[in-house]
Amino acid sequence: MTQRTQVGGLRVATVLYDFIESQALLGTGLDSDHFWSGLETLLDEQVPATRALLAQRAALQIQLDAWHRERFGLPHEPAAYASFLREIGYLHPDPGDVKITTGPLDAEVSQLAGPQLIAPATDAQRVLEAVNARWGSLYEALYETDAIPEDSTVEISADYNPIRGEKVVAYGRGILDIAIPLADGSHGNVEIYCIRHGELWTRLNTGHSVGLANPDAFVGYRGEAADPEALLLRHHGLHLEIQIDRTHPIGQNDPAGISDILLEAAPTALFDLEDSVAAVDAKDKVQAYLHWLGLMKGTLTAKKVQNGRTTPYGMKPDRHYLAAKGGNHALPGRSLVLLRTTGLLMTTDMILDRHGNEVPESILDVVFSSLCALHDLNSCPPLRTASVYLVMPKLHGPEEAAFANALFDQVEDLLKIPRHTLKLGLMNEERRTSINLKACLAAVKARVFLVATDRTDRLGDELHTVREAGLLLRKGILKHARWLKAYEEHNVAVSLACGFSGRAQISGDLWALPDLMASLLEHNIVHPQSGTTSAGVSSPRAATLHALHYHQVSVADRHHELATRQPPALDELLTLPVADPTALTAEEIQEELDSNAQCILGYGVRWIDQGIGWSRVPDLDEVIVQEDRATLRVSVQLLANWLRQGIVRREQIVEAFRRMALVVDQQNVHTPHYHPMEVDFASSLAFQTALNLIFDGAKLPNGYTEPILYRRRREAKAHWQ
Repeated sequence: MTQRTQVGGLRVATVLYDFIESQALLGTGLDSDHFWSGLETLLDEQVPATRALLAQRAALQIQLDAWHRERFGLPHEPAAYASFLREIGYLHPDPGDVKITTGPLDAEVSQLAGPQLIAPATDAQRVLEAVNARWGSLYEALYETDAIPEDSTVEISADYNPIRGEKVVAYGRGILDIAIPLADGSHGNVEIYCIRHGELWTRLNTGHSVGLANPDAFVGYRGEAADPEALLLRHHGLHLEIQIDRTHPIGQNDPAGISDILLEAAPTALFDLEDSVAAVDAKDKVQAYLHWLGLMKGTLTAKKVQNGRTTPYGMKPDRHYLAAKGGNHALPGRSLVLLRTTGLLMTTDMILDRHGNEVPESILDVVFSSLCALHDLNSCPPLRTASVYLVMPKLHGPEEAAFANALFDQVEDLLKIPRHTLKLGLMNEERRTSINLKACLAAVKARVFLVATDRTDRLGDELHTVREAGLLLRKGILKHARWLKAYEEHNVAVSLACGFSGRAQISGDLWALPDLMASLLEHNIVHPQSGTTSAGVSSPRAATLHALHYHQVSVADRHHELATRQPPALDELLTLPVADPTALTAEEIQEELDSNAQCILGYGVRWIDQGIGWSRVPDLDEVIVQEDRATLRVSVQLLANWLRQGIVRREQIVEAFRRMALVVDQQNVHTPHYHPMEVDFASSLAFQTALNLIFDGAKLPNGYTEPILYRRRREAKAHWQ
């Protein structure tokens, strides 16, 4: 039973009330009575609005289902379909010319192009890892991953492998030649770096003195001008630091004494309260809010165990240099932090209203995260804008974007902060938002700082929306469908047309293969090439390596090249992802069933039994995939559709899930605190949850898995605790 404290008409979970009173409110200057009474008023106004929007979603889905059922098996008619969507209010009129008017934003989201590290807000270690990933060691990222391919001579070993080290150093010199080329020759031929009259000079092994091709790329240094310890350079807005230490094990064998190359890796870090967390009650949420408050105060700490010793660590300080032209120069040592709230669907028992009803979790996320951010606003450094960066996910269409804007207005009034202090990031991941993107941006044009795609959630919403149109394509085919590529191109084109270039962030998808860094280096360059100014990664090393792409491609130049490109046609975005059921073989059907069953179980068992929402899950080929609830949504909706269309039977699904449970159990044999499903399928909450998701998949609002996951996780917590 949750202990509660009565505050006016609200019954607040005591663990939450104590956190707000003793930590979040303390030092903000806000009066406690004012805050709680204002929150109650806000809920009185915004809860009915939220319910109305959710009812609209359901009403639209009923009409969509009817349309698709009536035309089942008939050729798709794009013009008639678009006309129908306009008639029911699903597709809005084009609002004409829209330009965002957001006030000053920090450079990290307005001017810089670079990786964005994503971390679950419930995990203090991951949160600190992310905020400290502003700078990353290129040498470490290359040496300790498959970015440098292994063979018998260059393998990663416990002891330092000098042959592998040589390849790392050579790779690093190549990056310097790309980002900060010399006027003549290569950084590989440099023996001495020094500063003369505010400029960087080198002496090559030929005896010649050579400066930079672009002298302005040199920003500053540490140490003596004749014998610097570090050199700070800038390219495409991002900084690099060449570290020189001839006593270091690497530097002592380097002709120029270079011991490492640091890259400005993750200008921004997104802390997630949504798909990557399993926070199902007040205790879970307060833990996440505590971490966010620690970030806002700069006091967050965690502990790491290394060589049997436990060491506390915290947030990195700013970096200081002597400026090239004299004076001092400082750079942030930490990433600019953003917070992603939950979507509108779920309610929470953190607070019960005067009628005993749960309230929308998303509203509380916005209120409490903004309250915590007052601590940062009250001590805002001179080089920062007084902004709080909140990302709203799972918004469906312009009405919901307008609702988010109005909610932010009311929260600003509650907290007594200037209008548009709260900046809004729009996740363009739902079908009704993507086809009405310009209208959505018009609704938030005065506070929007980011628009971001998420292929997986966009795919999940597509599968649920058109579930009655026919048999959905296999997942592997869906991921390469033209309409999905058109969705990403449309996101960039509309954002540029609305004035995002140089003013706000256009973000791309997460790299979901955390151990495949060679593949990241090969493929993830597509993000800057496409015009996105950021893309998600899940580790500091991935951020460091992905940062290389922003040195290889000038996103600003790409924006100029893409400025006149027309967005993909509406028909492309509305292509129905349906298949011919007669074209699938029995073997293909079983492969798809097994693959999705293993994905659902592999992610779901950790979510339910251990409360892990951000999982490194091996697939059937033992490739590690970084998964969150979005991947679950896709697999669930696909199998639910196949069951509904009769291509698989209920007993066939149960049999596949039983077999795949054995696979998942074996894959987790060394996972601490793991509870095998095969011991008793009937009593395994994780196994039964997986089947619930499939058999009730058609009933899940917009295909979201949270209603079932939250309930089952609470049951698991009660059982295991």
